[in-house]
Parts: sequence; structure tokens; C-alpha cells
Amino acid sequence: QIFKNALTGLPIGGGKGGSDFDPKGKSDREVMHFCQSFMTELCRHIGPNIDVPAGDIGVGAREIGFLYGQYKRIQDAFDAGVLTGKGIDYGGSFARTEATGYGLLYFVKDMLDNKNIDIKGKTVIVSGSGNVAIYAIEKAQALGAKVVTCSDSNGYIYDANGIDIAAVKDIKEVRRGRIKEYIETHPDAEYHENSRDMWKIPAFIALPCATQGEIDLESAKILVQNGVKAIGEGANMPSTLDAMAYFQEHGVLFAPAKAANAGGVAVSALEMAQNSERLSWPFEKVDATLKDIMRNIFEESRDNAAKYGVPDNYVAGANITAFMKVADVMIEQGLV
Repeated sequence: QIFKNALTGLPIGGGKGGSDFDPKGKSDREVMHFCQSFMTELCRHIGPNIDVPAGDIGVGAREIGFLYGQYKRIQDAFDAGVLTGKGIDYGGSFARTEATGYGLLYFVKDMLDNKNIDIKGKTVIVSGSGNVAIYAIEKAQALGAKVVTCSDSNGYIYDANGIDIAAVKDIKEVRRGRIKEYIETHPDAEYHENSRDMWKIPAFIALPCATQGEIDLESAKILVQNGVKAIGEGANMPSTLDAMAYFQEHGVLFAPAKAANAGGVAVSALEMAQNSERLSWPFEKVDATLKDIMRNIFEESRDNAAKYGVPDNYVAGANITAFMKVADVMIEQGLV
């Protein structure tokens, strides 16, 4: 997280935390009670200028709302910058929900454009159906690509006609249902229970946006065999190390999570900036800033990869770029 945040070029550090609470099968009230209990202790360790949590797996707008409400109740203050991913009506940022998925596609498009490859008309397979996957699908379709899959922890759907993103949003964001419900209104689509089998579907681009380690070496071999030419990691570390190595050995353009999914935390930082100004930027301004940030991340990763003798290796390029940024700051501040 420290290196990812450094890549954004924004003045933010980095850390990870969470809980072992499983929200599956829990009512809204049970989730609320847990969030309130969690924040009762957490509030002593966070603040707008200390640590600023953001949502991740299992933590969306509902949970952020419960957490922030409890923080305000305890602190008796409107410290909007203490959490990001808030609702628009109480200090949130436009485009925060879309940021990780949109940013992923901005990076992938730049990576393809660099090789004079047009994303338009390309077949894309996407895993997941949370915020990252939904808005990766939405942006991929807006750029002219054809997305044919998405999934959840139970299984995946394959729609040869192209995923109906409005239907997926209704299932996952409105009704909080399971992805298999998609076939109830789209009888031409298929539902399969083993999500790993999704990687057997031929595609030009694969976007793993579900969870860590979802693409192993076996899946990587199948993807390469079926003609995949680009991978964009929307989830955190969705490809195992040997899968990453296999993709690179076989000439697949590989956008690593550290760089490709940095859009979410970038817009979190932009949300903090808006909170400090007590202003709300329009969607277009946030989205344009996000696009610029992702282009800078791509260009720095590309240029450093070439500079250090590993052209087109965006894993090395992103690692080198991030490490140098962190090391330079530590030296300048006398921390080493």
C-alpha cells in the first residue's frame, strides 16, 4: 500500500487493516452494530491528519456511513476527512465509487495504446462483481470493448452478447443479490459455479477484479493458450507470483495491481483534499484528474522499466518508481 500510494504522486502514506467480521448473511442492523463497535475503538487511533481509513473488500458506502456516523457521535465533530468513500451528501467525492475500475481501464488503455493496439472491439473477461469489477466493465464498454463475464464467490456468468451492466448493478448494488440471478432476466447467458473456469474463456484482455490469488499458474497457462494479450489487475495481487512470471515470459502485457488499481486510493486523496477545502468537485474534474494520475503512473512505470533494462516490464517499472519515491523522501527527511 505504501508503494501504491507513492505511485499516485499525492502526499499520502499507506497501511492496511481490517477485521475478521463476516458480513455474509448478516442484516443491516447487525452490520451497523459491528461497525459502531469497531469504530468505538478505532476512533482513538485515526483522524484527518493521522490515519484515514478507506473501504476495501466488504466495506462499501453502507459500512462507511455507519463508521462515520459513530465517529461523529463519539468525537462530536464534523471531521469529514477522517474517512474516505463517504456518501456525496456528507463529504464524499464524485467518482470515488468508480475510481478503481475506471483507473484500471485508463492504465490498460495507455498500455495498449503504447503498442498501437486499439481496445475497441476487443473481448474482455472480468472477475468479480463489486465496485472494481462493475466500473471496470462500465468503462471497458464505454471504450468500445466487449465484456463477456463477471462473477462472485459462488460462480460466474458468461454472456456472449456482452454483459448487461445495468442488470449487474441492480443485482449487486440495489438488491445485494447473487450473480446467478442474472440468468433469470438474460436466458441466453450461462451460469457456472466454479469461478476459476472463467479463465478458460478466450479473450484478448483479462481483468481479475475479485480477490487475491485468483489466477494461479494453471489458469495463466490456459489464458495464454487461449490468446490473452493483456492482463490488468483490478484486485490486490490477484495473480500468483508464478502466474505473473508466466505472463511476462510469454509476452503478455501485464498491468500490476500496485500501479493499475491505484485509482481508488488516488481519488480517496482527492476526497480528502475536497474535505480540507470544504468543497465538492464536479464528477468531470475528479475523473479528469484521475485519468491524468493514471497516465503519469503508466508513463513513469514504462520509462523506468526501459531505463533499467527491462522494457515493457510494468511490474519492475512500478516497483522501481515507487521504491525510488519512498527512498528519496526518507533520505530527504533524515529517516535513514
